[in-house]
Amino acid sequence: MSSAVLLLILSVYLGLLFFVAHWAEKKSNSKWTNNPFVYSLSLAVYCSAWTYYGSIGVAAKSGLTYLPTYVGPIIIIPAWMIILRQIIRISRVNKVSSIADFISLRYGNSRFLGALVSLVCLFGILPYIALQLKAISETFHVVTKTGLSSNVFNDTTTYVAIALALFASYYGTRYVDASEKRKGIVTAVALESLLKLFFFILVGLYVTYFVFDGFSDIYAQASKLEGFAAKNTIGGIPEALNWFLLCVLSLFAIFLLPRQFQMSVIENHRESHVKTAVWLFPLYLLLINIFVYPLAWGGNILFDGKHANADTYSLLIPQLMGNQTITVLVFLGGFSAAISMIVVSSIGLSTMLSNNVLIPYGFLGTLQSGTPEENTRRIVNIRRVGIFSLIISAYFIYRVVVLDYNLVSIGLVSFAVIGQLAPSFFGAIIWRRGSRRGAVAGIIAGFAVCTYTLLIPYATGASHIGSSFITKGLFGNSLLKPFALFGLDYLDPVPHALFWSMFANMFVFLWVSVAFRGNYRERNYAEMFVDIDKYITMHENAFIWKGTAYTSDIQKVLKRFLGEERTIRAMNIFHNKYSVDRNEDLADARLIKFAENLLTGHIGTASAKILIASVVKEEKITLPEVLKILEESQENLIINKKLTETSNELKIISGELRQANEKLIIKDHQKDEFLDTVTHELRTPITAIKAASEILYEDDDVPNEIRKQFLQNIISESDRLNRLIDKILDLEKFETGKQKINATLNNLDLTIEKALEPLQQLIRNKGISIHQVKCGSVNAFYDEDRIVQVITNLVSNAIKFCPETDGNIYISINADEHDIITAVNDNGRGIQPEDIETIFDKFYQSNNQNIKKPEGSGLGLAISRQIIEYHKGRIWAENRRGGGASLIFTLPKIDNQRKEQA
Repeated sequence: MSSAVLLLILSVYLGLLFFVAHWAEKKSNSKWTNNPFVYSLSLAVYCSAWTYYGSIGVAAKSGLTYLPTYVGPIIIIPAWMIILRQIIRISRVNKVSSIADFISLRYGNSRFLGALVSLVCLFGILPYIALQLKAISETFHVVTKTGLSSNVFNDTTTYVAIALALFASYYGTRYVDASEKRKGIVTAVALESLLKLFFFILVGLYVTYFVFDGFSDIYAQASKLEGFAAKNTIGGIPEALNWFLLCVLSLFAIFLLPRQFQMSVIENHRESHVKTAVWLFPLYLLLINIFVYPLAWGGNILFDGKHANADTYSLLIPQLMGNQTITVLVFLGGFSAAISMIVVSSIGLSTMLSNNVLIPYGFLGTLQSGTPEENTRRIVNIRRVGIFSLIISAYFIYRVVVLDYNLVSIGLVSFAVIGQLAPSFFGAIIWRRGSRRGAVAGIIAGFAVCTYTLLIPYATGASHIGSSFITKGLFGNSLLKPFALFGLDYLDPVPHALFWSMFANMFVFLWVSVAFRGNYRERNYAEMFVDIDKYITMHENAFIWKGTAYTSDIQKVLKRFLGEERTIRAMNIFHNKYSVDRNEDLADARLIKFAENLLTGHIGTASAKILIASVVKEEKITLPEVLKILEESQENLIINKKLTETSNELKIISGELRQANEKLIIKDHQKDEFLDTVTHELRTPITAIKAASEILYEDDDVPNEIRKQFLQNIISESDRLNRLIDKILDLEKFETGKQKINATLNNLDLTIEKALEPLQQLIRNKGISIHQVKCGSVNAFYDEDRIVQVITNLVSNAIKFCPETDGNIYISINADEHDIITAVNDNGRGIQPEDIETIFDKFYQSNNQNIKKPEGSGLGLAISRQIIEYHKGRIWAENRRGGGASLIFTLPKIDNQRKEQA
């Protein structure tokens, strides 16, 4: 393919990325840009050109040694649910914008430590960015079958680097606050991750199943090649140690690489997205490595004896087979892997250099005297120039140094350099005693050892000098050989450098931290970092500061960077959050911390501390005072937690009391209705008796037939009155425990028949059909008179609510392991859901009176419940699926009754 056509394809591809980034910025709250899958895919920026091309080269030359780079992250990723969440929370509440900010903040807002971390990252990442440009250049020339031009202006990579620098400097600096989310960059990186995975799997499938006849065919042919068996085993203890150290190195990298910290921490929108990343990111690493082995050994088979670059097998194989489409698609996948790493790394490095080197050591004085608009423009321009300069500097490193090395060697060297941040980084979140002096000394010691054992040998190798230094050691001392320090000669260069540098780094960090305790700020932040969950909601309360500060002075500083409107809004938030008087002149520790956080995203933690310190008068605090304040703060937190718990309990109790009160009001209302009903029920027979008696008393001429009828009415109404009084007395006896149950052995079918007999006339009058399902001999111990009373009440209730025509009542008896279950079912209008739990209450009458008020006193069901409960049974109501209601009660079986009596 010609260079012009491939450049045109690249231009269209870059235009697509610009469009996606621009669209994502405008739709920042869209579900397409703000979701856990985009976040998880953006983490695949870890898989750079080293993964896409270099893994194949390593697998082709060394077999399985490409795996540790991915095993380390996969091992630690499950712990992200704890570790990464803690880091995200710390960064969010403190407005952290880079790993340099994170480390320097933990150790007392140290300006020097922040600059040191930034420089270490610069040393480690610039060659890594150059490596990506090397990958773009080499693969471009493979696809176009052209050679590398010595003229910079004829080198295609020059223009790619400039385009990427413009893209990153524009979309990476959209916000002056570096802790803001860059949805455009994140979405574009997620899309690139998806595409590079798709193209890599595509070429893997093509080579495995179209060029060869599957995995087994490749393995069979590759096993005949020289050195196959030796390359594809871990080996003995030395090789296992190499593997272990490389796994540790990649484990560090997944946390410490600036691009990984940027994507996993700074660009995290919601903590819940980590749950998806915990399984999706390892799955991604697995998928992108499935076809590394087939591509590597497939290339060895096809190009055996030919001087082909194993890193580019994924391009050379489809090109050899004449498949130009797959060749170009694979190139685009590798291009995606390279540019996503370049863009994100340059943004992270630019933020670190501006906030931790350029502003605190050069531009802070200028910013202090500028207007908000001028300061915003200056900060953005510093970062834009920084991003552009970093990418262009990496381009020249690629032209001068990196061309002599393969992809993996440079990648591992970068990992080893970045690994020097590990002790101070992980110590920041797990060890309270870690101090600024310890962190600085540890990083310097580790970097010095890493430089001696790795960077100098690689640099002298690139310039083809210093071979005696490598083979004989410094001053000819064999114990000082950089690749075999103190006689440790069985480790590969990178694991060897990692071992000695980590040993020096950790030893110095621990020793200095223990020997020289940190100041009060370091101890203060140590508590907040280690116990972030305790302070996350009101973290300003945990900040310790003593001195004199005026709110007006702090507001002036804030206005220079935030502007007046945003400062007023921020101060309103502070006053509302902590209930502080808006007219308060003196500022406390909470406002100091609040102000520092607001400035941190703009100028970094160290510069924020310097600016606030310039307008306040701080007094020194001794370490015992800090510890005492922290203990008091901890006690306050515990008290606040207990108060919160008590408050929640009181809310629950208050809710329960409110519900109970509502129930009492309902009960009282029902009681009033009950008393009205009972009064009415009592007055009716009394009135009838009185009227009949007066007629008989006053009129002696009443015929005998009418006289007998009046006397019969008196007797009938007297019986009715007697029954009502009996019900009231029965209920009183049951509730006071005075009622006696005379249980005997009875047949329940016969008892039901006895209860139905007096109701037959009423049933016929209403045209109701009774269906009794007889079960034969169903015997139980119960007071038959009382159970007759229950059945009478239940059937009477069913009669009341049966429809005017075609009424049906079904009485059935069933049994389970413990109880005999009797159900009285009707086909009426059913029971309102809210009434089901209350129809057996003593003051209850049905409220679903959509036709007419049911007759009766409302005591029948209440008495029935008391009777059944006296028999150790249960009674309840439910609606039937086909319509109507069921009133059901249980009686214990004979065996269960005997057990209870025993």
